[in-house]
Amino acid sequence: MDEQKFRVEILEEAKQFLDSIDEKSREKIIYNIWKSQRTNDKELFKKLQDEIWEFRTKFNKTYFRLFAFWDKTDKEDTLVVSTHGIIKKTDKIPKKEIEKADRIRQQYFNEKKKRK
Repeated sequence: MDEQKFRVEILEEAKQFLDSIDEKSREKIIYNIWKSQRTNDKELFKKLQDEIWEFRTKFNKTYFRLFAFWDKTDKEDTLVVSTHGIIKKTDKIPKKEIEKADRIRQQYFNEKKKRK
């Protein structure tokens, strides 16, 4: 269980979300991200649609979601990039949140192309 399957990069908006919640919830989310890097558990890390995935955490009857996507362009290193987070209030993930994650994903790859 020690071997990490991928690295995680947390973008600014996801960091702001983590900073905005209480410490215990934040610690639980970070622990679940760490755990999902080492195990295949759909309760922790799940594909939503197309290129967008979510880190899932339930803590104190609250459902936290951090949206993410894969960056496999660097063959040496598999990276999962977390875009932003929400506190989930309904059964379905709001479509606008998935669209936002996809916009951030496209922007990320456009920026990455410019740097090469």
